[in-house]
Amino acid sequence: MRVIDYKLDGVEGAEPIYRLVATALDLKSVPAKELAALSHERGEMETALDGLKTRPRGIKIAPRSKTPDLVRQEFYCLMMARFATRGLMHEAALRADIEPDRLPFLHAVRVVRRKLAVRGAIPPSAEEGGS
Repeated sequence: MRVIDYKLDGVEGAEPIYRLVATALDLKSVPAKELAALSHERGEMETALDGLKTRPRGIKIAPRSKTPDLVRQEFYCLMMARFATRGLMHEAALRADIEPDRLPFLHAVRVVRRKLAVRGAIPPSAEEGGS
């Protein structure tokens, strides 16, 4: 086992020190700096995946389909919409020269809803009079 202590200099709200425990023992093939960077990226991925498990307040979507195949299809459509929204967020972040994960997903959903030409393509939120 290998223990690596590191700091995130210049990161607002960062802890004073982070400790990473790894099983990669070969110091030459996997340098400590690389492991620390990968650990941070993994944390960002876990946060994004956690967002799939919890719904932001204001987004109330329940499967309307009646068969397993249609529920699966509906799920894939929702994932494609989420992927498209994340893609727009990434483009906006690049233009603003900020990290994409600094943009709130719920705000992006609201912007997309306002900009859609076809009403009803995304269920309305509670604040827009939907249920």
